[in-house]
Amino acid sequence: MKTKTDLYLGDCTSELEKIDDCSVDLIFTSPPYADQRQNTYGGIHPDKYVAWFLPISARLFQVLKPTGSFILNIKERVINGERSTYVMELILAMKKQGWLWTEEYMWHKKNCYPGKWPNRFRDSWERLLHFTKEKKFNMYQEEVMVPIGDWAKNRLKNLSDTDKTRDESKVGSGFGKNISNWLNRDMTYPTNVLHLATECNNKNHSATFPAELPEWFIKLFTKEGDTVLDPFMGSGTTNFVANKMRRHSIGIEIIPEYYEMVKNKLQPVEPYLLDPKTKYEKAKSERRIAVR
Repeated sequence: MKTKTDLYLGDCTSELEKIDDCSVDLIFTSPPYADQRQNTYGGIHPDKYVAWFLPISARLFQVLKPTGSFILNIKERVINGERSTYVMELILAMKKQGWLWTEEYMWHKKNCYPGKWPNRFRDSWERLLHFTKEKKFNMYQEEVMVPIGDWAKNRLKNLSDTDKTRDESKVGSGFGKNISNWLNRDMTYPTNVLHLATECNNKNHSATFPAELPEWFIKLFTKEGDTVLDPFMGSGTTNFVANKMRRHSIGIEIIPEYYEMVKNKLQPVEPYLLDPKTKYEKAKSERRIAVR
């Protein structure tokens, strides 16, 4: 059986009704930001953004599984010399809908070109807001582990007595640590800051993000055969990546040219099933799990 991709042409407000309730494992999307991409999507005034987005997020809440995650790539813009508050207002409004604002990730655009304004410097980061329906959700942290690097050489060289025991958090968060647990490990968990270059090649779209961005979250929150939805498909980056990673992808796009472009380029991929031992060896060779 080949991986499945469902593409819908139209406004996601109505097209989302075609998707079954509680059928999506991950929603990853970057909607038009307030008053931006006016030539492409018409632009939404910041004062009207929350009212525009809430019907969409209400339906996304219905199609997402209780164990699923919603990653929203968004960024405030500057209006009349100060930052708009529409993103914070949106977060509060979505919480009233029932969403849990579980985490916030940052995309650091490490190749952002220089810039300066009279009262600020050029943005080099964007938000990735993580919403869930429940406190317990699917999360495969081992899939995004990274080399432990020089931290181990410095911190683990001379362990104190405190480092060898579970040291409770000093800020009352309830989380503790035992530094000695990381002895003889070559992989560790990443932070919530993603250092990725911006997309440089022309995808015939005004706002593309790098493939590595949805890939990281697809690894973190889904497994093969799960369903990934992008209700603002654009150039189809999320769908191409999900397809390549053998996930069932769903894309919705209101611009016919982008819809046809993605439809013509997407190719089905044969899924493969690995036994647990083969999966372990594959992950180890890709340096995604620690070798003890």
